[in-house]
Amino acid sequence: MNLKFLNRRAVFSMRNLRIALVIIGLIIVLFNDTFGKLEGFIEFIFMYFITVCIAVFHWVFINIKFIINLKNEKTKTELMHLQSQVNPHFFFNMLNNLYGLVDKDSEKAKKLILKLSDMMRYSIYEGQKEYVSLQQEIDFISNYIELHKMRYHKDINVKFDINVANKDLKIMPLLFIILVENAFKHGIEVLRKNAFISIILTAKENRITLIIENNFDEEIQGENGIGLKNLERRLALAYPKKHEFTTSIHMNIYTSKLTLQL
Repeated sequence: MNLKFLNRRAVFSMRNLRIALVIIGLIIVLFNDTFGKLEGFIEFIFMYFITVCIAVFHWVFINIKFIINLKNEKTKTELMHLQSQVNPHFFFNMLNNLYGLVDKDSEKAKKLILKLSDMMRYSIYEGQKEYVSLQQEIDFISNYIELHKMRYHKDINVKFDINVANKDLKIMPLLFIILVENAFKHGIEVLRKNAFISIILTAKENRITLIIENNFDEEIQGENGIGLKNLERRLALAYPKKHEFTTSIHMNIYTSKLTLQL
């Protein structure tokens, strides 16, 4: 709304200025014989053309600024749309699991619901912000891991190592959870035994690195979801030329590495 108002005001003022300059130019042309004899006419013509040049440059500047602002608004809108796609996938899966758990173990189901509500609260309120603290994202990942440990009927080996000097660093919310969720989905979710996930998060100065390793069943091909594509697009929009994201497979170990330069 403010962007539209500023653009309209700039266009209106520039339109008035152009009209005034055109009128002055016409007067000079029509009455050149009269004005040409007056003292200071050459200086007036010089000042007139200087004013015209300034008006043109100002018009170009206003339009370039408007285009940049419009592009930024478009980027923010797309980021908000991408962020809104992150959580439903996880929450839908968790609600389906809770449905089957309510009759079997109601007390456990209650604990899961409380934990899930905390995560949904973060997702709704903090997840829609432009930036959150690194500590908030760490807590969200920890809650996600605890939630999975509570709902499984088998022992799972999940390690979350944190080596962060400054947990107040600001980052875009819900970036890391996509990779964590991907590790659970293609590893622990499908493997019956010996499943593991290793998550290492380090932050030094303004550089954050997340490395996730998980084993998987090579005979089971997971479907391609929107998660990684979503992540790559958000990184391109929010951290252009300031991120590195790679994935690799060695034997039956899948590794994803994300580095952010803040």
